[in-house]
Amino acid sequence: MFAGKVALVTGGGGGIGQAAGLAFAREGASVMAVDINAGAAAATAELIRAQGGQAEAFAADVSQASQVQAYVARTLERFGRIDFFFNNAGIEGVVAPTTDYPEEIFDRVIAVNLKGVFLGLKYVLPHLIQQGSGAVINMASVAGVVGAPGLSAYSASKHAIVGLTRTAAGEVGRAGVRVNAVCPSAVQTRMIGSLEQMYNPEHPEAMRAQFVARNPTGRYCLPEEVAQVVVYLASPAASFINGVAMVVDGGRTAV
Repeated sequence: MFAGKVALVTGGGGGIGQAAGLAFAREGASVMAVDINAGAAAATAELIRAQGGQAEAFAADVSQASQVQAYVARTLERFGRIDFFFNNAGIEGVVAPTTDYPEEIFDRVIAVNLKGVFLGLKYVLPHLIQQGSGAVINMASVAGVVGAPGLSAYSASKHAIVGLTRTAAGEVGRAGVRVNAVCPSAVQTRMIGSLEQMYNPEHPEAMRAQFVARNPTGRYCLPEEVAQVVVYLASPAASFINGVAMVVDGGRTAV
């Protein structure tokens, strides 16, 4: 489906980002895996190459404009184009009431989760507009649709990403470029393990049971399930889907 196409994935060193990189590669796309952890990005690229795909890794802090420009430039240098951009990198911050939330951590979460997405759009969209085609998928969250007590910075960043997605979609739609977001509930990744530990350091397994009990499906989402939605939003099957924040939550926000 994606033969000759190129997918750029930030936060590509693990979890949903790695699953998306592998999913794009299975559909024939070449993949640039970007992550602040150089070794993790390299591991994703190696997994893709081991399965017969084309991939390269690049280390970057998405909150730094110069490093965002660098990962865009390297993708174009290596592969000659960008067709799909999974603007995925993000961090969870800490769990604390808004009144006690550390300002420096709030700033870092906003810098990575929100500014990082903004910078990705700022420096990737001009290339998609110039070629007259492309699809961007921003990583939001159900915490961008409903509140998330204890996660003020994370929830604020994800709500803002939904607004940024809709704004960008309205700006570039006539250029043949689509911008959407995905909003997963709890996904079986490192991040949810970290949150379980922060919410209940003595008994993180009890926190897991509580999270799972809130979901009508009775389980966490899998990274591969989010990756399939990302690939769908990039595909011709989603050609008239633009400016959408697609919830992938097993019914969590429906009840």
